[in-house]
Amino acid sequence: MIAVLDYGIGNLRSAEKALQHLGADARLVSDPDAAASAAGVVLPGVGNFGRCMSALRDSGLDGVALDAISSGRPFLGICVGMQMLYEGSEESPGVAGLGVLPGTVERLPDGVKRPQMQWNQLSVVGDGCPLVAGLGDEPWVYFVHSYAPPMGDLVVATCDYGGPVVAAVGRERLWATQFHPEKSGSAGLAILANFVASVEAT
Repeated sequence: MIAVLDYGIGNLRSAEKALQHLGADARLVSDPDAAASAAGVVLPGVGNFGRCMSALRDSGLDGVALDAISSGRPFLGICVGMQMLYEGSEESPGVAGLGVLPGTVERLPDGVKRPQMQWNQLSVVGDGCPLVAGLGDEPWVYFVHSYAPPMGDLVVATCDYGGPVVAAVGRERLWATQFHPEKSGSAGLAILANFVASVEAT
């Protein structure tokens, strides 16, 4: 079972439905005990970093996310769900993130429209990340965001938006995307299929 963490923020059902479309046993889970036994975990998120972190902690699902990551189970963060993996965000100063990944999420650069609300092309970095395997050259995916994580060694894909912007990161079985794979057509489904395959392989 793949648990899509339901902490009461945003439309989480679209991620659940996309995974189910691929044949996965994906379920929205709001009870930490029910999510604890999941073979894979998805953390979606939309809106404000601080509100998402507060809702996640109030739900008790922050512990589920941390336990899944520390145990090496496949984990996928999406949009603000990606940002929450970091230590914090310029959007909500003083609010601690999950701290699984190093650094502070930053506002998109001056000179570009914020939010980036559009389809944009991915540039895959390296060739070793299973999440973005088989996507082909510069696939199109859908973004809605005003903040993005800092560049670093874990980046597996970028997009060009006033310069390179982090679009996806990966470390072992922990992956995250700044874009919405569930809204990104065939490329997004291919990414989710790669995630499902990693869950089935565990």
